[in-house]
Amino acid sequence: MESIKPLRLVVAINPTASFGRGKNVGPRAVEALRALGHDVTALEQPNFALLLKRGRKAVAKKPDALLVVGGDGMVNLGTNLVAKTKVPLGIIPSGTGNDMARGLGIPLSDVDAAVASIVRGLARPPRAIDAGSVTYVDDATGSAATRWFACVLSAGFDAIVNERANLMSWPRGASRYTVALLIELLRLRPIHYKLTLDDVVIDTTAALVSVGNNVSLGGGMKVTPDAILDDGLADVLVVEALSRLAFLRVFPRVFSGKHLSDPRVTVYRAKRIRIESEDIMAYADGERFAALPIDIKMVAGVLNVLDQRP
Repeated sequence: MESIKPLRLVVAINPTASFGRGKNVGPRAVEALRALGHDVTALEQPNFALLLKRGRKAVAKKPDALLVVGGDGMVNLGTNLVAKTKVPLGIIPSGTGNDMARGLGIPLSDVDAAVASIVRGLARPPRAIDAGSVTYVDDATGSAATRWFACVLSAGFDAIVNERANLMSWPRGASRYTVALLIELLRLRPIHYKLTLDDVVIDTTAALVSVGNNVSLGGGMKVTPDAILDDGLADVLVVEALSRLAFLRVFPRVFSGKHLSDPRVTVYRAKRIRIESEDIMAYADGERFAALPIDIKMVAGVLNVLDQRP
């Protein structure tokens, strides 16, 4: 692995990985980058709130890159730290889903390959991609708040499954989402939505609504397979209310993205999206965001990422 000019790098490590299978990934990555001569600041905190606070201070010093070690939740943390700045975001994937890394062409499940991809990215111009700005009412304060997402936002059955999966300790890996889906399928119910997509209002009953900047969620479920990371738009997937049997017929096709051929599945493209419904919690990048209603604005080129592609 060839070294390049020494750079100031900040590495934020998933605080929940200390007891998991990815517990050694962060230290190994830091060690490898320091061995190449880089000035590496490792951020390790016991929880995400403290990691976010320390990360803000580190990014304010304008490092050459912020690298996150973990899954899509860590990518979300990194996105919220560097969106609208010139600091590029790099990813060393070690999470459950790793959907953002997958969409960016970053090697999965191989620390050495991931670090090598970081080195490639540091030697290249960063890649500017889109991110979604989500405005909602903060439950704790009752005031309007804003948060970024980079991958996929879920606001229906898919979010309900995500909530279930996050509470499960078994099984590990992407199969956890499949098990969570089967559990929640027993409670499947139609959801009434009012969607505002740019200037078009849609009143509908659906099983789920997903807003994709990237292609997949849940470890490779291609919910929005035609989404483009740098087109300034989101792909809004709407699956009409289905019976359990019909849902079971459609669901396996999500892994290949072939569900879009089903007449009960529609994809819209929009820059501004408002989603209204009752008793639904929105998730994005695998993280719990806020109760509906929410407003989403896709912002073109707001997030610089390292070009880690082969």
